[in-house]
Amino acid sequence: MKKFKTFIIVCLTMFSLSSCKDYLDLVPDNVATLDNAFANRLEAEKYLFTCYSYLPLHQNGFGNIGLTGADELWTWFPQRGGVNNYSAWEISRGNQNVNDPYMNFWGGRNGAQSLYRGIRDCNIFLENVTDENKVFDLTPTMRKRWLAEVTFLKAYYHFYLFRMYGPIVLADKNFPVTADGQELEVKRSTVDETVAYISGLLDIAAADLPNIITNRSTELGRVTKPAALMLKAKLWVTAASPLFNGNTDFANFRDKDGVALFNASFDATKWDKAAEACKAALTACDQGGISLYQFSTFTKLSDTTVTQLSIRNSVTEKWNTELVWGLSGRQVGDLQKDVMARLDPNYSLNIWGSKELMTPTLEIANLFYTDKGVPMNEDKTFNYSGRYDMRTASHEERFNLIEGYESASIQYNREPRFYADLGFDGGVWYMNNSRSASDENTWVVKAKTGQPQSRIGESNVSITGLWAKKLVNWKFVITERDATYEAYPWPEMRLSDLYLLTSEALNESGNSAEAISWLDKVRSRAGLKGVQESWTNFSNKPGKYTTKEGLREIIQQERGIELVFENSRFWDLRRWKTAGRVLNQGIHGWSIEQEAAVGYYRPKLLFTQRFVAPRDYLFPLRQFDLIVNPKLVQNPGW
Repeated sequence: MKKFKTFIIVCLTMFSLSSCKDYLDLVPDNVATLDNAFANRLEAEKYLFTCYSYLPLHQNGFGNIGLTGADELWTWFPQRGGVNNYSAWEISRGNQNVNDPYMNFWGGRNGAQSLYRGIRDCNIFLENVTDENKVFDLTPTMRKRWLAEVTFLKAYYHFYLFRMYGPIVLADKNFPVTADGQELEVKRSTVDETVAYISGLLDIAAADLPNIITNRSTELGRVTKPAALMLKAKLWVTAASPLFNGNTDFANFRDKDGVALFNASFDATKWDKAAEACKAALTACDQGGISLYQFSTFTKLSDTTVTQLSIRNSVTEKWNTELVWGLSGRQVGDLQKDVMARLDPNYSLNIWGSKELMTPTLEIANLFYTDKGVPMNEDKTFNYSGRYDMRTASHEERFNLIEGYESASIQYNREPRFYADLGFDGGVWYMNNSRSASDENTWVVKAKTGQPQSRIGESNVSITGLWAKKLVNWKFVITERDATYEAYPWPEMRLSDLYLLTSEALNESGNSAEAISWLDKVRSRAGLKGVQESWTNFSNKPGKYTTKEGLREIIQQERGIELVFENSRFWDLRRWKTAGRVLNQGIHGWSIEQEAAVGYYRPKLLFTQRFVAPRDYLFPLRQFDLIVNPKLVQNPGW
């Protein structure tokens, strides 16, 4: 019985594999032994790529917890076809559980693979490549770089687990195969210990990583010094945020030895460390030539469309200047088809190339500013109470809205990111294969019943009446039964995110003036005036930006807009501890079954979310893992 228990622990604890099979999955071969994995550079490089292979999937939205786990994108229920992994969406619907948790990155189940398995492979790589008697043909410079890359990946996997579970088990070393069951029973470290450990790994990695990728033909997607330092910035901003800094909700969360896993006392110096980490990352990005993306073309386009393409292509143009780290092994192809509208009237029945499977909610559409750069309900010039009144687009508005087409006032006089990121009834959607040589005659969306983008079949339609235009590369082409598209690496880190992290850290550490300067850089690329000018001239709360609390609210809304559909909001709402309010509201879309505009433009309740605070701020451990490792404790409320 003792031997059997030891065997089960070896196979099922967080240090184990997702199953009791050989753990190597080398690229491109499948050589499942360690005997030759580090015999030479070629074999060791395969193991290096194995360490990269645990990066979370982003090819389609249902494998991306940040896309469908909050309130940004919605889909049909019951689930259609049974071909997608809806685990992340089940979290959004309030169905998380302890028996078999959705998106279980701890143990590797129910929509996710085990990141502890990835950490184990990283440790194996580090242990072997550190030994200079192995991989004999690896140059000292390359050896240092590879070790730095895998140290970064080890830190990233720990960080991902930290965001989900809070205090985690720190897997610094692998256990020997001779370890017995009791040796494998390891406690969770405190939040502060976890943050310090990850930060230390990133310092080690950054020291030997290159500033830029010079061999762009084969190495794009490999990590760099700017990526390591930006991850450190994200780590410290997360650690300084309310969920992990002075969170009294978890004051009594202790391990079985009575050690408090959360520090319930607020520590202002964490924001200082966050600001310092952000500035170090900014310096590295500057040295690496990373800059905010600006679209340029020889095609004659209006300034309106050029601004929109600067916004859209900052995400969807491959390896553009703004990308700090793109996941090359996670090229986004299926995701584009999942969110694409049936734009081309020649192929309006193509439900394979433009699936309309995941669509934005009205809650997200309402988040965007007006063209004055302030929230709709604050803009003195915007008729907020009449936002559902009908209005007809003028000739001057033709690059955003269909000229002469009637739609709701809420779609007029909105900021450029609204038109760049969202497709909607009455909206213009410029693509590279525009029906003319300019943006004067391009694709449009008409989605009321009986129109080209309305429902066909049982469920082939945008359930909300909106589309995530931002995620579709402008070279996407709908064909008769499929689509051609330019896949792009998932933008795991980009510069505008770092600017906003910097602004947040500076505001919280008492430097609001500098915080606004970084915020304004993002707004400028988005075609908006600065914060001070916008709020002073157009907001009914003109002094909002002058207080830490007011500027905090502005920064948080700016992140929600700028980083929409980029796997950010899910985590931001949790670290800010605002998810208990935001994710307990209704999910709405337009009344898509209506023919007339006056009926179509009435918000329709699709679902009422359920977020139990404070329980849902942390993911549950699988109940079975607590039996296997009795030193683990469950997260509060589960």
